[in-house]
Amino acid sequence: MYRASNRMGFVLGIDTSNYTTSVSAFDGKNMIYRKKLLPVKDGEKGIRQSDAVFHHTVQFPELFSDLCSKINCSDISAVGVSVKPSNQEGSYMPCFLTGIALAKSISSILKIPLYEFSHQDGHIASALYSSCKTDLIYEKFLAFHISGGTSQGVLVTPNENYFTTELICDSLDLKAGQAVDRVGLELGLKFPCGAELEKLALQSEKTYENIKVFHRDASFSLSGVENKCKQMIQNGENPCDVALYCIKYIESALSDTCSQLLRQYGSLPVVFSGGVMSNSIIRKDFEKKFGAFFAEPAFSSDNACGIAYLTYFMNGKVK
Repeated sequence: MYRASNRMGFVLGIDTSNYTTSVSAFDGKNMIYRKKLLPVKDGEKGIRQSDAVFHHTVQFPELFSDLCSKINCSDISAVGVSVKPSNQEGSYMPCFLTGIALAKSISSILKIPLYEFSHQDGHIASALYSSCKTDLIYEKFLAFHISGGTSQGVLVTPNENYFTTELICDSLDLKAGQAVDRVGLELGLKFPCGAELEKLALQSEKTYENIKVFHRDASFSLSGVENKCKQMIQNGENPCDVALYCIKYIESALSDTCSQLLRQYGSLPVVFSGGVMSNSIIRKDFEKKFGAFFAEPAFSSDNACGIAYLTYFMNGKVK
């Protein structure tokens, strides 16, 4: 059993996203987390919100019980939760209601503070934590959240709490994770397809450069990659080449956007988060080109670790 390493004790982070149930405990030194993907039937491209709420409700007790076996529950001093996808006006998904209800119950029973964040805040904080760049929380930087539900870039600015985010670019149609999963399913891969698509792409000996992607200002369109990859499959091209083209198309879209935003906002640090950004091909190129910081693969996909970090940060400020 972990013992809290300081007088503040452990804080809890809860995140019930569209595809993952997760809970984390953090004491400033130890980050302990448990997460479980929501079940998606073979061949399906996603999950209905009503089913997501149901599966979160079923999965959370087991995860929470397992986490609590690793810490002393009397050490829990605060709880944080993701309450919406992002900080943009009107951002809402029913799946987060499960986490909100759980966090409010824990806060009430233990009589501890409750802190609310967006899912995107958690992704950004998770990337800062796992890349050992938490000092950036006091600076302005560019952050990209690239996943199945979101493909956005935001300008992050410190404030009196932790930071604010301003949306500065977005996908005009498909999200990057949707593109990966749709192409992956066409190739016969299992949903979610990101890890298998990357493994397949690494077998390719092709070189795809100067891929043209439609942009409107800094925002980008990804619908073209699905159509192009379907055509490649129909033409009998090697599956590994199709997989690599899909990844390089997304990379090209993000590279052009990032370059434009750095020209517009100046030479700011760049942070990438979200499940798609666990891809080693994109990471290697962007670390070299932009000096970008990435969440480690275990912290790239949806998890409660960033929420736990922000909860610890806020609880320390209040105290």
